[in-house]
Amino acid sequence: MRFAAIFLAALTLCGADLAKADKKIESKLRDVARLQGVRGNQLLGYGVVVGLDGTGDKDQTKFTVQSLTNLMSRQGLTVNPTTVKVKNVAAVMVTAELPPFARAGSRLDVTVSSTGDAKSLAGGTLLMTAMQGPDGQTYAVAQGPLLVGGFSASAGGASVTKNHPTVGRVPDGGIIEREVGGDFNARSTLRYNLMEEDFTTAIRVVHTINEELGEKAARPLDARTVELTIPKEFQGRAVELVARLENLNVQLQPKARVVVNERTGTVILGSDVRIGAVSIIQGGLSIMVSSTPLVSQPAPFSQGKTVQATKKDVTAVEDKPKTVTVEPGVSVGKMAEMLNSMGVSPRDLVAILQAIKDAGALQAELRVL
Repeated sequence: MRFAAIFLAALTLCGADLAKADKKIESKLRDVARLQGVRGNQLLGYGVVVGLDGTGDKDQTKFTVQSLTNLMSRQGLTVNPTTVKVKNVAAVMVTAELPPFARAGSRLDVTVSSTGDAKSLAGGTLLMTAMQGPDGQTYAVAQGPLLVGGFSASAGGASVTKNHPTVGRVPDGGIIEREVGGDFNARSTLRYNLMEEDFTTAIRVVHTINEELGEKAARPLDARTVELTIPKEFQGRAVELVARLENLNVQLQPKARVVVNERTGTVILGSDVRIGAVSIIQGGLSIMVSSTPLVSQPAPFSQGKTVQATKKDVTAVEDKPKTVTVEPGVSVGKMAEMLNSMGVSPRDLVAILQAIKDAGALQAELRVL
């Protein structure tokens, strides 16, 4: 019943008073749309973590030994890989996101993840690792001690693990060496990409921008993209224009949407969810099969044999169907009370919502996670 209770609470909060759904919902332009081209870039590198307390990669991870011997050779040491057997070294992948407008010398956090069979990276130090972008160019170099929010310990065949000890972070461990080129102020046009495609919201964004600038500088390209031609007074000053526009209030178009997470037992509904006329019949059939072992004993001096047998009983119990009729225009909170009174299970609840949607009575988008 936890699922149904959460469902009832969510519906009651979102739709108990449908008159409130008509209230205007506004948000800042910076929260509704993102500037095209102003984004981060993913970086990736392969490195080695040293200084582990016997929790590194085992001998079966051959590439860790090869990486270590290659590192030693660059330091002027010649080592035979077949003679290297260490447990305080782990091969790792290093990832980070290069933020927009990042400049050389700036620092960023990096995430370090084990690629071999190391038990824990706690206490380790990441050696200097070059991090490349999708174009193969090196944009940052990472190095430093790891912070791991977990541990793993074992003794006498017993083990205990907390959190995920094979992934750690190096705060400010990356140094940007190459910048992503581009002069933002030199742009002649700007493009805003809406978080969610919606024709109404796109038109409202265009109207808000044009009203602020006093001219028809913005135009919609589609349900997600708005193009803005930079006015003459802002030529070479695109940063000032963006700073002026990003705080504009935009009236949003609420979406009628129902999101169901069957695993966690959570149902969230938008404020514009409407329920049409529908009848819900919910019932179940239970079939129970039981077996009872029996022993057949022969009569005395009959020269018979003892025989084992099994008696099987099959019982079918069909619950009386529960019927609920929902009238047109009923509030979603009222429908939640009805479903809750039927004692629906999480699986039944998802099936009922899908059936209501297929019947055309749920005027909303249904998403099942």
